[in-house]
Amino acid sequence: MLRKLLLSTLAVLAVVAVLAYVFRGPIAVRVMRRVLDRNLSTDLIAELPDGLHVALCGAGSPMPDPARSGPCVAVVAGKTLFEVDAGSGAARNLLRMRLPPGRITALLLTHFHSDHIDDLGEVAMWRWTGAAHQSPLPVYGPPGVEEVVAGFNQAYRLDSSYRTAHHGPTVAPPSGAGSEAHPFTLPAPGGSAVVWDRDGVKITTFQVDHEPVKPAVGYRFDYGGRSVVISGDTKKSATVQHEAEHVDLLVHEALAPQLVAVITKAAAAAGRHNIEKITRDILTYHTTPVQAAEIAQAAGVRHLLFYHIGPPLPLPGLASVFLEGVGKAYSGKVTLGRDGTMISLPRGSDAVEVSNVL
Repeated sequence: MLRKLLLSTLAVLAVVAVLAYVFRGPIAVRVMRRVLDRNLSTDLIAELPDGLHVALCGAGSPMPDPARSGPCVAVVAGKTLFEVDAGSGAARNLLRMRLPPGRITALLLTHFHSDHIDDLGEVAMWRWTGAAHQSPLPVYGPPGVEEVVAGFNQAYRLDSSYRTAHHGPTVAPPSGAGSEAHPFTLPAPGGSAVVWDRDGVKITTFQVDHEPVKPAVGYRFDYGGRSVVISGDTKKSATVQHEAEHVDLLVHEALAPQLVAVITKAAAAAGRHNIEKITRDILTYHTTPVQAAEIAQAAGVRHLLFYHIGPPLPLPGLASVFLEGVGKAYSGKVTLGRDGTMISLPRGSDAVEVSNVL
């Protein structure tokens, strides 16, 4: 009896498998329709409660990591979307996360390393065509942002003209193409300056130590009684600690030296001396996970989110190596970011909610 039941079950499964194979195309199209209906008819921002929400549209470093694109942080304050940095894959991840680039009110750059700006052209293009914007994407940054924006605008000039010619000025208004630079004066070392203050959202900036990269800044967002600090790229910084005092969330870069050392050793053994030199140099201007944890502990931060994670962590077990010593240095909650990680800070609450929107 049991044998017959088993054989009949296997026969049914075989038929189901054959049908699934034969009709895999139509099934895939139906699934595609459902995904498109969801992504095109819904907006994550509309679903979020009033408050501050931080989502990683890029959690990685310049080194390729399948779970972490180039550095990009989306910040939703109320119903206003900001973006900090535009690393590779930023625009595509925003679309996948249901954070339409067309909703971006302003983009803020921390510094001008290539991995923080290389998707600026795509973010601006998707913002423009995705919502038929009549004016360019506002890009805020320290001195030098004018040069960066002008370069991308020049590189995308022909592309913009093609899109207007093809789709028409109603969909792609010529006046909305590209970006517009909004440079701000650097605050004094150890100080801060307000770069945005409207509709209840205040954004302040402060210098960080990423020598020899200058200028380099971080940002603090305040809205509805909730607060977030984003470090940008930096060595362990007293300024970051000061700005992060008692914030709800510290989004801090981190580079694990014990894992970088593995790359250095392999590069030396293979005679790849350029890579060997680079992996030694990067240790001098980044923060280790333990150092970031020490900052969070000293500042009384409620939650620590690691981003700009280096080196890549593609194998099981590497995450635990990356976080070695963090629990001893910091008594609060820690999240190791990946693309799609979201931390929500609802208004009128002290809750810190962690999710993934990819």
